[in-house]
Order: sequence, then structure tokens, then C-alpha cells
Amino acid sequence: MALAQVLAAIDKNLDRSLERLFALMRIESVSTDPAFAKNCRAAAEWLAKELATLGLDAGVRDTKGHPMVVAHGKAVAPAPHVLFYGHYDVQPADPLPLWQTPAFEPQLREVGGRKVIVGRGSADDKGQLMTFVEAVRAFVEAEGKLPLPVTILLEGEEETGSPSLAPFLEANKNELKADVALVCDTDMWNDTMPAITTMLRGLMLEEVIIKAADRDLHSGLFGGAAINPIRVLGRIIASVHDDDGRIAVPGFYDGADELDPEIKAQWTALDFSESKFLGEIGLSKPAGEKGRHVLEQIWSRPTCDVNGIIGGYTGTGSKTVIPAQASAKFSFRLVGKQNPEAIRASFRDFVRKQLPPDCEAEFLAHGGSPALQLPLTSPYLKKAREALAAEWGTPAVLKGSGGSIPIVGNFKRDLGMDSLLIGFGVDDDRIHSPNEKYNLTSFHKGARSWARILDALRS
Repeated sequence: MALAQVLAAIDKNLDRSLERLFALMRIESVSTDPAFAKNCRAAAEWLAKELATLGLDAGVRDTKGHPMVVAHGKAVAPAPHVLFYGHYDVQPADPLPLWQTPAFEPQLREVGGRKVIVGRGSADDKGQLMTFVEAVRAFVEAEGKLPLPVTILLEGEEETGSPSLAPFLEANKNELKADVALVCDTDMWNDTMPAITTMLRGLMLEEVIIKAADRDLHSGLFGGAAINPIRVLGRIIASVHDDDGRIAVPGFYDGADELDPEIKAQWTALDFSESKFLGEIGLSKPAGEKGRHVLEQIWSRPTCDVNGIIGGYTGTGSKTVIPAQASAKFSFRLVGKQNPEAIRASFRDFVRKQLPPDCEAEFLAHGGSPALQLPLTSPYLKKAREALAAEWGTPAVLKGSGGSIPIVGNFKRDLGMDSLLIGFGVDDDRIHSPNEKYNLTSFHKGARSWARILDALRS
């Protein structure tokens, strides 16, 4: 009965919840532009004040960048302690002429037969974080207390790479440590099917510079006799993948385990069209490892991509030159227990062994982090999945993410916590783009979903 009262409070207060969300969205908390620094602080102060009205011990914490918001709420009965994470900063609204309505004047509109919240930050991440805040509010209203111990951490630099986050976690480990982290900055499988992201690929970034002659050369005078670094680099790039799309760097697949059969069967059964997925970006054929489903390729298999090549003359017209050097930037997406630094060392050795006489390679490391996976046996995962199924009427997809969410790695490494990644965005929310939106059902049922999850975790 208690949960029913909490859900009823969320339903009854939906209009007021939207008013609060709109008030937060009107604050132009663009983290990348120093001109908006005061706005970022204003958003942090607004959130801290709002959380304090719910009885939480909330405050704004200064960093070298934009401030953090930290709030703590105790519960009477013993229960798991959860740490909820979200971010209040947003991307710039540019290009402004492409917005149908002003970016920081949120509106409730009907688009394609759905009611949607339109405005910068609606989906990324103000609408998402406010689903949790509204769930907490409903417990306080319906029960007069929190369902379990809650810590809320909201940052203001996620859109700029979270430079202040790791030092803040390190300095406040004891205060922020909890049993499990809840991260809302993710999405559903589709409009009606919820999802929990249980796998995040890791990342290793490397830049290779091939050097030869001591200066750029005239191709008429030296062509044919002088080695061309672009040709050397091109051959190396081509050798990274074999004809089946596998990566040929020795030892690369060490620690890259096969997908759990239960998860593989679930992904195979999803309503997913490879042709539609690729067709929407103007492509037609999967280019990854042969024999792998596209969802495997983008969620659970390691990859190597060349993200940029530089060499020779790249200006208007032509210049007959053999460049003295050429470079390429590589990104390796990692899975399972693959070791970023071991792969970096193996890749450098792989490159060096292909260098012809008179060439040398210089390497620049641009960071690396291992993959993360929530154990499928986690009791928190089981309870969250059951709670989502109760709200949405369908089992939650246990999905992977081809990208990386650094905060989840920080929580695991620095605080020893696993994370439940549960959000209610959908593919067409246009995050980071003009006319960003968030489905009203995502906001409403998102709050109801968090209420169910918190209720399940306390039992």
C-alpha cells in the first residue's frame, strides 16, 4: 500500500513536477563557456535549495571548475545506501537559428502524436535527474521519510569531460561511498521498453607519428627514391584488420571473453533491424567482425578505429611534396578484462615491426580505461529489473554501451561500487542538437520507475 501512495503522489503532482523541471531548464548552465559560469552556479544553488526542501542535508561544494551539489538523506530502517549521480550542465544551444522555439524557454508540445518536453537539457540531463528527485519527493510526501539512505551527487562539468570529478571523489571518498550507485544518464531500448546498461566498453587512445626525411621533399626530385611516411602509415593502418574484420595486433583479444549466452539470446530476440540501423546513416552492410550480430559489434566486441590522418599538403589545390612525417589517431574500444596498457605496448611493437629502413615511429598516449560490466548475479540488478518490468509491463533489456561513461569507472575504482545505469531517454531525443526533447512519458514513468526501484532496494 505504501508504494501505491508514492506512485499516486507522483501522478497527482505531475504538473508541479514539470514546473520545477522547467525552472531548472531555464537556467543556462552551459559548462564549456566561461561566460555562463554564474549560470552554472545558479543551477547548482537551485538544486541544493530544492533538495533541502525535501529534508536532505544539501549543499554546494566548490571545485576548481563548476561546483558540485551533494545531498544526504537518512532512513529510519536499515537498508542499502544508494548514491545517485546526474549532471546539471548542458551543451551550448548553437546553432540557434535551427531551434523551433528558444532553447532555454522549455515548452510542452505535441510531436508525432507524443507529448514531449522541448528545450536544452530536457533529456541530457536535467529531465533525467529530476525523475529521481521527484521520486524522492513523492516518498517524503506519502511516507514522511526516505525509503533508504540516499546520497545525491550532481556535477556541473560532465559535458566538458568532468575534470573536477576525480579529484572531488578522491577528496571525499568516505562521505560518498555507498552500497550501489545509480546513474541516470542513459536510455531505454525504445519508447515503451526500459533498459539497464550492464556493459560499458573501455577505451585506449593512441597517436602514431611516422618520420622519415629531415624535411619535406620535392616529389619530382626525390619521388621513387625517398620513402614516403604517408605510404608507410597507410600500410600499417591497413594491416590492423584482417579480411574478417578481426584486429591483428598480437594479444589484442586477451581478456575479451565471449558474450554470456543468456544475454546473447536476449539481444538476438530484440526487434532490431541491421539494415535500418545502418540505413539511417547512409550505409548498408556491417563492417565489423564477420559472423557477429551488429549489437554484438557495437556493445560487446573490441574495436580499433582510425579517427584522423594528417600528412603532407592539405590546403587548396596541389603541392608536389613528399612529407617528412605523417600521423594518425587511433581509438581502441575494449571489453571484458582487456588491459589498456598491455594493448598499448603490443600496438606500439606491432607498428615498429613494420617500419622500413629510414623510418621511425613516435607515439603519443591520450589516455585509457578498462571496460566495466555489472555482474549479472547482482541482487541490485535483479530487483531493479523487476521494478522496471512492473512499471513498463515488459522486461527491461540488459544492454551494452559502445561508448564509455567515465564516472562509472571512477565509482568502481575509487569507491568500490558497482553502478546501475538506468535512464529514460530514447534515440530521437536529439541530445546535443537543436530542438532537444524528452518524452513526457519518459519523465512521468521515469519518476514512477525510480520510486519502484527504491522501494525494491529497501526490501
